[in-house]
Formats: sequence, C-alpha cells, structure tokens
Amino acid sequence: MKLRWAALSLVLALAALVTDDLAAQATPPPQAEAQFELGSNYPNPFNLDTRIPFTVGVPPQCEEHGRLYKVTLRVYNLLSQLVAIPLLQEGSGSVGTGQPLENVLLPCDRYVAYWDGKTRDTAQPVARGVYLYMLEVDGKQQVKRMFVRR
Repeated sequence: MKLRWAALSLVLALAALVTDDLAAQATPPPQAEAQFELGSNYPNPFNLDTRIPFTVGVPPQCEEHGRLYKVTLRVYNLLSQLVAIPLLQEGSGSVGTGQPLENVLLPCDRYVAYWDGKTRDTAQPVARGVYLYMLEVDGKQQVKRMFVRR
C-alpha cells in the first residue's frame, strides 16, 4: 500500500512539473507596447463639435526619424456602426490639415482631430447619446467614449 502511495505521489509531482514546463513554453514573449496614445475628446460632453487629441510615436524625442505611421480615426455609435471620420486639425507641418483621418501616413508628433458632430453619410447632426471613437495606428487600436448632448 505504501508503495502505491509513493508511486502516485511521484506521478503527480512529475505531472505538475511537466505542466509548468509546457505552460512556460506556450507563453508567447511579451510584445512591445504600441507607440501611440489616444487622448480624451474636449469638450465632453459636447453640443456642436469636438476635438480629439492623439499622439503618434514618442515625441519629443521621436527616436525613429523618418518613420511614418498608418493612422485611422473613426467614430462609431453603440451598435458599432461607423458614424464619422474626423478631420486632421493640427499636427506636423508636412501633413495637410482638413483631410479625413483614414489610412493617413503621419510622422511622430502630437495631433488634434476635429469632428463637427455630423454623420458622414447625411451630414445631419447625430442624436444625443454615447459614441465611441477608435484610433488605429499600424494595426493596433485604442478606444474611448464621448457624449453628445443636444
């Protein structure tokens, strides 16, 4: 009987070691954090229009000079329907302001996007409520919410 308990204890100890070893091998190595930041829109809540600050890269040092980031900023309703694509309002001198922020190549810097509170399809003011805005930089995303009051 003692031999059975000893054998069972040995099997359980080996199983625990093998499981821990396999779990350590299956864990992927940590990836570098995305090099961008999405700020809170202001004013929030808003009536007519709002501005959305965001940062691409790590200014002011911008270690990778000359690198361009593929940037998209979109506004969605709570049903995940695309409502609007804000316009670039402020940023690097080499990038034209007033263009929609959809697949735009931007260098490392701080930027501000502008949304007039209207839908992209009908140009009508959106209904009051909660909206989500998503910044996508080189395939990585950050999402925040904003409130519209009319």
